[in-house]
Amino acid sequence: MQYAIELYYDEKTEKQLFQLAQGIADRKISTKFLEWQTRPHLTLACFHDVDENECIRKLKVFAENHHAMPAYIGSVGMFNDTKTVFVSPVMTSSMYQFQRELHTALKGFDTKGLEWYCPDRWVPHCTIALTKDDDDEAFFKASNYILHEFKKISGKGFPLSISSPQTDKSKYFNISVFFSIKFIFSLGLLVATIFLIFCFFKYSNNSQSPFFTEISSF
Repeated sequence: MQYAIELYYDEKTEKQLFQLAQGIADRKISTKFLEWQTRPHLTLACFHDVDENECIRKLKVFAENHHAMPAYIGSVGMFNDTKTVFVSPVMTSSMYQFQRELHTALKGFDTKGLEWYCPDRWVPHCTIALTKDDDDEAFFKASNYILHEFKKISGKGFPLSISSPQTDKSKYFNISVFFSIKFIFSLGLLVATIFLIFCFFKYSNNSQSPFFTEISSF
């Protein structure tokens, strides 16, 4: 059984991407992507049979130590061999590092035959149309439609999931939540530290101040 680790987008971005796929279906060019019943996503890794519990445990740890990333989707592409039409994010070094660290965290799971999702061979893409099983013209019609209709999208990529096409199961790990909690906690510590420093300097020349009186009473 194959498993995919996928990165999803915020609601607004997802809706814009889905509208492109829906437009292809509405024009009766291809409905294969919609039949797949998946959300628009960026596949970060693929593995053969994994220990689900172990993989989920590692993904939770990974999510706790990473934060949501901006997703600027700025180009259109095609895979001629699989007749796939997709859009691609503008990649940064931190995004490539994110994927590399994910593979390090999940090291040991079988990627044989799925190496194109491994670091240094990965082509980041978000599939919009799958036309391999349609007539020969579908690929060109879908490509032409996307080339005319696609507009650059700025959003955010945040939930990670482990999914299996064979079972239609997905488990999600929202990395933005963990980031928010950590950020708020750190901000609280910073504010408290600044307050204590302020009090120290304000009352350091006044030993009778309430601040020092209270401390000396212990």
